[in-house]
Amino acid sequence: MASSALGSVYMIPSFLDENNLQTIPPYVLDAVKQCQVFFVENERSARRYLKMLWREMIIDQYEWFTIHKAEEEVRSQFRQQLQRGKTIGIISEAGCPGIADPGQLLVATAQEMGAIIKPLVGPSSILLALMASGMNGQQFKFNGYLPIDGATRNKILKELEAESVRNNCTQIFIETPYRNNQLVEAILKECRPHSRLCIAVDITGPEEWIITRSIYDWQKNKPDIHKRPAIFLLQG
Repeated sequence: MASSALGSVYMIPSFLDENNLQTIPPYVLDAVKQCQVFFVENERSARRYLKMLWREMIIDQYEWFTIHKAEEEVRSQFRQQLQRGKTIGIISEAGCPGIADPGQLLVATAQEMGAIIKPLVGPSSILLALMASGMNGQQFKFNGYLPIDGATRNKILKELEAESVRNNCTQIFIETPYRNNQLVEAILKECRPHSRLCIAVDITGPEEWIITRSIYDWQKNKPDIHKRPAIFLLQG
């Protein structure tokens, strides 16, 4: 059971595209108004986001902490705020906090302390891409970033494809936008012609597209997605 003496935690989703606030449900603003302290992945962008959400918000009246990788110092500050009975908002740089995000370590700390945690609905590039891919949505695995080293990355790609075939699961991964095209080249070179690849670009943005094709078909029409936010799904 949660301790009533402790503060509580709201997990506040952020937009994937800053020009599309419609993806943020109205009740998120109600939660923001309850918060006294914010732990955020990027303070500058989080401040701008909340100001867009709530124009009358006086940003400097709140306490701000940057999560980074949720080092022990940050977790100690987080514990102190909960012990003081503060209502805390956790905000990721994009999408849902705690999902592929260092905020999960703060949530783990809140769980250990017995605090109330309230996750709020919002856009997740992982789920939105999976929903639109046509791939297996009952068995899937998010792998985060693949290795930068080419030989290691290629080995991992083959392993992910083999695991997908073996377990009938969808493999999901991401890349830094300026390395997208190199990753696409590697996938098209290393994976089997009949495996399926979904590329989801600019999710929720005006230039969004989400397309699933066989590796063979992608090879005939390679996309140029340099410096565009993208997520990749592979099923063998």
